[in-house]
Amino acid sequence: MKEKIIEARNLTKKYDDFTAVNDISFQVEKGEIFGLLGPNGAGKTTTINMLTGMAKISAGKIYYDGIDLTKNMKKAQEIIGVVADESNLYDEMSGYDNLCFCGSLYGLSKTERENKAKDLLNIFRLNEAGNAKFKAYSKGMKRKLTIAAALIHNPQILFLDEPTPGIDVASARQIRDLIKTLNEKNTTVFLTTHYIEEAERLCDRVAFLNKGKIIMIDTVNNLINAAKDENLIEVVLKEKISEKVQFALKLNEEFPYVNCSFKNDDTLNIISSKQIDISPIVNHLSSQNKFIIEARLHRPSLEDAFVKWTGIEIDLMKKEKEKK
Repeated sequence: MKEKIIEARNLTKKYDDFTAVNDISFQVEKGEIFGLLGPNGAGKTTTINMLTGMAKISAGKIYYDGIDLTKNMKKAQEIIGVVADESNLYDEMSGYDNLCFCGSLYGLSKTERENKAKDLLNIFRLNEAGNAKFKAYSKGMKRKLTIAAALIHNPQILFLDEPTPGIDVASARQIRDLIKTLNEKNTTVFLTTHYIEEAERLCDRVAFLNKGKIIMIDTVNNLINAAKDENLIEVVLKEKISEKVQFALKLNEEFPYVNCSFKNDDTLNIISSKQIDISPIVNHLSSQNKFIIEARLHRPSLEDAFVKWTGIEIDLMKKEKEKK
């Protein structure tokens, strides 16, 4: 069993009569990428704020490396880097000066913070913009520099609250690659997102959060496998089928152990609760002069798992992406 670096026990956050986070418990293992996934208003940012000392908890305990730091979050801040959903860097300062200033806050010597600032500008491909004012940066550049600032003191744990919304595709890809690289160097990463495909791509384990409660928590693979209620094979035909309904009905009569339907004019879905042997169906289609271009087994996604366990339609999450 891996060693846990963060443990939250019965964390609760209330604002008057409103409960933003409701009695949640989980742990994060050393060296993993842990994702908190949910729609806007689920309690993701509030959870990170409690874990990082930016919000006072109403009830519960927070442990770092097995030590209760609930009432001593300043001690925890020595080993964590935090990237909030809004940048806290200074518009009128250059990228380089922002990094040096952050280094001074963590007690780095002048030489240490200057060397570290140069290294980070190089790693994040911001060398040319290092002397430009932060306010002149693009959204993607601002996000990268904000992450660089959180790494100035070599933290063991990096917290990322919505790392890639509202930035260009190239910058988002680079940030995801940097997260993977940091993790490969044993940095534990805790991120929140409502980008389901991002969580599936990056995370080792994921917790589904909705209305302040954890609905499900497990490895990405286990969550995906648990979402698989049936076997689905998509068969792509060379020619389009004009009478799709009648064609599918005849297939269902011929092969009653599967359910056949058309996804579109040239793609047939074959569904079964058991493992499917499609060779008889392939032979039947060939006898009907229906030639197959491709047959592929559909693998469930983290999106399927999220919908199954939370009941939240994915269209809602997509609309929230657009608002960011």
